[in-house]
Amino acid sequence: MTSQIVRKFLVAGAAIAAFSVAACQKPADNTAAASADANATAATASASDANAAAGNAMAAASDANAAASSANGAAADANAAAKN
Repeated sequence: MTSQIVRKFLVAGAAIAAFSVAACQKPADNTAAASADANATAATASASDANAAAGNAMAAASDANAAASSANGAAADANAAAKN
């Protein structure tokens, strides 16, 4: 009978120790998830900036193309006037 009581105390003590160890451990580190979210937000902002820059570049290229076309027309007019 005494060995059964000692065995029960040992099992109960081991269970209490296991709960104590589990309860006192540090929580999981969530900095990796927060860092990933911050990087995703920064990447989205960079992509938005790149899209805006691409739009501005296309508008500038269109303006340059129009200016070149106008200059080409002026050169043709000057060339025609020089032949007369």
